[in-house]
Amino acid sequence: MSNRLKDNINSKYFEAANALTSKKARRRIVAYVESYDDIYFWRTVLSEFESDKRYFEVMLPSKAKLSRGKKSVLMNFLKGEPLGKDMIACVDADYDYLMAGATPTSKSIIESPYVFHTYVYAIENFQCYAPSLHNVCVAVALNDHRIFDFRDYFRQFSEAIFPLFVWSVMVYRNGNYPKFTITDFNRIADPGGFNINIPAPSIAKVKRKVFTKINELQRLYPDAKEEYLATKESVKALGVTPQTTYLYIQGHHLFDTVVSPMLTKVCNQLRQERQNEISQAKAPSTQKRNEMTCYENSLQDIKVMLKKNNGYMTSEQFRRIQEDIRGYLGE
Repeated sequence: MSNRLKDNINSKYFEAANALTSKKARRRIVAYVESYDDIYFWRTVLSEFESDKRYFEVMLPSKAKLSRGKKSVLMNFLKGEPLGKDMIACVDADYDYLMAGATPTSKSIIESPYVFHTYVYAIENFQCYAPSLHNVCVAVALNDHRIFDFRDYFRQFSEAIFPLFVWSVMVYRNGNYPKFTITDFNRIADPGGFNINIPAPSIAKVKRKVFTKINELQRLYPDAKEEYLATKESVKALGVTPQTTYLYIQGHHLFDTVVSPMLTKVCNQLRQERQNEISQAKAPSTQKRNEMTCYENSLQDIKVMLKKNNGYMTSEQFRRIQEDIRGYLGE
């Protein structure tokens, strides 16, 4: 089979292939995803729906060209409705979900029964799901002492950025995003120096930056009040709340700039705490050295464990993905 033909395979090809297999064989459903990291995430999503009658194969859109990304997944496979019951696309929602059908890509994501999206901005937002972050710290530092309240911090962080987030969505909907890009928003939504023992100043810093930017945008768009309020109600209807805004900002920014540095500081303190316990234990020095070596050899990398984190499976947004898959399967 030529590379061009491989790249143009659509759902009818897989339907025909399934029709040729034994009736006792399991139906194969191909799920195209954006990147290598997405393969593990969507495998986690789809595994629940496998049975003795069907299974999913999660893959990138083109082995021949090594193409990746949402554009490769959607643009190649939405032309001429090539998706179908045996071939689906699984992508990050990005801002396309919040665009509410205002762009062709947004319309495709929302309306196609064979395209599934994350509802949150990207899989990184799920990996940074606040109620699960303590468990990530335990996996990394092997210390179950709760020294930081992730839920409360990200509630406050979300409430601080929510008003500006509404502005961000609004300018992307009306085409004025060059005046206030996602990169601009990320710069403001960066807590900067963060102290796990005194986190309030980082929230206060974000609030000040948000306040300053909103004043600037209000001067730039003095007649935007009604549009802003309508956008605010619209994003709330889509599931965004002032307490969960962090799930809808750019995933890489949340993962790399906000959460990873925070977890590094929390885990370093937990490790130090455990190492102090071993050092101060009433035991022979040789035994303590062996214990320290055993502990340090068992420690895990923060970003690796964060990428493997699946504590998001209890979230409302994840359940919405599951409901969409059930609908597609007729369950």
